[in-house]
Amino acid sequence: MSENNKEVKTNYGNWVPAAVMKMCFAATAVLLVAAVLVFAVFGNYIVTIIVGILFLAALAYTLYMWRCRNIFDFEKGGLMGKIHEYLVEHLKWNGQGTLLDIGCGAGALTIRCAKKFTKAQLVGMDFWGTAWSYAKAQCEQNAKIEQVDHRIHFQKGDASKLDFEDESFDAAVSNFVFHEVRTQPDKRKVVREALRVVKKGGSFAFQDLFAQTQLYGNMEEFIEELQKEGIQEIHYIANVEKQGFIPKFVQAPWMLRGIGLIYGIK
Repeated sequence: MSENNKEVKTNYGNWVPAAVMKMCFAATAVLLVAAVLVFAVFGNYIVTIIVGILFLAALAYTLYMWRCRNIFDFEKGGLMGKIHEYLVEHLKWNGQGTLLDIGCGAGALTIRCAKKFTKAQLVGMDFWGTAWSYAKAQCEQNAKIEQVDHRIHFQKGDASKLDFEDESFDAAVSNFVFHEVRTQPDKRKVVREALRVVKKGGSFAFQDLFAQTQLYGNMEEFIEELQKEGIQEIHYIANVEKQGFIPKFVQAPWMLRGIGLIYGIK
C-alpha cells in the first residue's frame, strides 16, 4: 500500500448488510417496548407473554445475524475471503490475458484475482443499483487502495445479457451472483451466458447455489448437457459448505446452504 493510501481502508461490504442489522435491532426494540407497554398499561398477561416470546425470538435472530456479520467481515472473521479463495484455487488458468468477474459487487473477488494473476487485465461487471450496498466508485476506490486499479476496469452490466462478444475473455469467475439475476428466471441460461464470453480453451470458475434444485434442477444432468454443447472440461463440487472451512452455524437455510462450484476449461 502506498504512503498516501496507508490510512485508507478498503470497503468490501458484508454478506449481512448493515441495513439488515438495523432492521433486526429495530424490530427487537419495538417488540420489547410493546411487551412492556402491554403489561404496564393493560396488565394483560397472556398478550404480554406472546409479545415477550416474539421479542426473545427476534433477539435470538438478531444476535445470530450479528455473529454471521462478524464472521463474514473481511477484517474480522474473513469467511467471504476464504470462500473467494476456494473459488480462485479451482480456476485452472495461467493468468495470461483477460479475466471477467461477473457480479463483482464491491470488487473483492476481482481484486483477489488481480493480486494472484499479476499479468492479467481484468473487468469487473455488476448491476449494482439501490438494492445492493455496493457501487462502481467503491470498487474503483478499493482497487486503488490495493494498487491494482491500473489493471482493472469496472462497468455496469446485466449478467443475463453480457455486453461482450462471444469468446471475449481468457477466464471468467463469478461468486453467489447467478441466483440473484432477476432479469432471467432460468438460472441455467445465466450460466450459459457466462460461458458464452469465455474463449475456447479458456478457464472458468463459478460458485453459486447450484445444489439447490429449485434453482438449477439436477446439476449432474446440467453438467452433461454442457459437455454435449462443447465444454471441453467441466467439474462440479456440490455442497461446498461441507468442505470444512464454513462454520456449521452459517449453514442455515436462509444463510449459506446448497453451495456448488463448477469449474473447468471451455
